[in-house]
Amino acid sequence: MLAPTDDELLQAQADLWRHSLYYLTSLSLQCVIKLGIPTTIHSAGGAASLPDLVTTLSLPPSKLPFLRRLMRLLVYSGVFAADDSTGAGTYRLTPISCLLVDGNDNGAAIVDGHPSQVPTVLAMGSRHCVEAAMGFADWIKKDSPSLLFEDVHGATPFDESMADLDPETHGLLNDGLAAHDGSGFAAVLRECRDMFAGVESLTDCGGGDGATARAIIEAFPRIKCTVLDVPRVIGDKKTDGVVSYVAGDMFSFIPPAQAVMLKVVLHHWSDEDCVRILAQCKKAIPSREVGGKVIIIDVVISSDSGPLLEAELLMDVGMMLIGKGQQRDENEWRDLFKKAGFSGYKIVKKLGIRGVFEVYP
Repeated sequence: MLAPTDDELLQAQADLWRHSLYYLTSLSLQCVIKLGIPTTIHSAGGAASLPDLVTTLSLPPSKLPFLRRLMRLLVYSGVFAADDSTGAGTYRLTPISCLLVDGNDNGAAIVDGHPSQVPTVLAMGSRHCVEAAMGFADWIKKDSPSLLFEDVHGATPFDESMADLDPETHGLLNDGLAAHDGSGFAAVLRECRDMFAGVESLTDCGGGDGATARAIIEAFPRIKCTVLDVPRVIGDKKTDGVVSYVAGDMFSFIPPAQAVMLKVVLHHWSDEDCVRILAQCKKAIPSREVGGKVIIIDVVISSDSGPLLEAELLMDVGMMLIGKGQQRDENEWRDLFKKAGFSGYKIVKKLGIRGVFEVYP
């Protein structure tokens, strides 16, 4: 091994500082969300100066210099755009901060089909998630079947044990999951219309409140949609003539349909559990010759480099943090489909970090 040059070591020192302080970007992001800065800029017509933000948000003028430094970091990170030509430091929303406008502002997200991701950001940066991440080293040393979060806190995210531990964080995690799962489906309907051509019936596994099923029906009125989810999610929802609701367990039974959809479901589960779920999907659909297929929308680790690949890998480690699932590359997805008895698949489209699969019996 050749000894690094001085220039390489100086660059390495800078890289170490950057990696060591990444958490400050995340916490700065949480800070501006909690202060309401993205929503305030949106309410001001899309641009606001720093003094205007301080006044509107009733912040102490003495904190203006500190807020300016924090905003400078987030401008560099692409969260905001800045225009200093006026001398007052005017900040504008970027695509990132458009997703951070409070979803309650005017009752809806500001970009159709892309709900506010505020709950997701706050959930992943919550005290319980950060404390769990700080326990990585101790957890890896243990020969124990317990999950990381459970090992640190004695509770499991999205489970009643989490509600007992901290009801507020339990609610935040569930809101974050709903915001994450609900994002981007409008793009699927626009970019993958042919995937729904000829489909007459569809079961949405883990479909929650039925919002995705309703979006499908709005775009394709001929499709009869059924939502399957666990009883505590379905609650007292009744079939309303548009969407049918079934309370059940996808490990045991999936209502038959021409197509079964799993939208950001399988990355929550281990390989063994995914094979069990996919086997039930295969039982629920007809042969490929009459249009039977499983539609899967989930993260695919496939980007060559840069921010998309980093996001895919960070989300994989994030799954390790909160549960027993993982993000997968195409080869890992292919192995799951084969083990579940499917004959083939294709990736219809890659939309951001998510892939849209058709899987055939």
